[in-house]
Amino acid sequence: MADITFRSAEPRDAEAIAHLHVVVWQQTYSELAPTEAFATLDEAHRRKRWKEKLAAPTDGQLILLAESDGRLVGIGAAGAASEPLFGSRGEIKFLYVDQDFQGRGIGRQLLKRLALHLRERHYPGAALSVVDGNLAAIGFYKALGAKVIGRHIDPGPIWRSENIIMAWDDLGELLR
Repeated sequence: MADITFRSAEPRDAEAIAHLHVVVWQQTYSELAPTEAFATLDEAHRRKRWKEKLAAPTDGQLILLAESDGRLVGIGAAGAASEPLFGSRGEIKFLYVDQDFQGRGIGRQLLKRLALHLRERHYPGAALSVVDGNLAAIGFYKALGAKVIGRHIDPGPIWRSENIIMAWDDLGELLR
């Protein structure tokens, strides 16, 4: 991990974030998402959304980037929960790592840094929503101590995916 650096996202990063988001999303959901989701949630759509997010950041939300030699290889975001089922926990909103860089601890480091951010904002724990069938992510989160606490349908703009809610009641689990 010596060649990986972490920093907060800035508005100028929207294009690179959109590109990584689309590539990882398409790889991850190739067997799970409907065809129309791939056609609609393209790079132009993601770029517009990321430009909006980065231009007017949500209070208390952190968007982190992981880079290797100036190349974006991971993104993560955390902040206030968007789903009532998360309870008083903060939310891990995004966690994407370039497939070529998976298995190097980048996802774990992003989660750790996001958990620290949530702890600084006095959240007792963290929760996230993962698409049912995304076995790699579910296994990753379980290996880091997450527990399944519920299910919900993501109201998403195109694809209403069935999701599993996973949580850590103690942020210390992610900070170790």
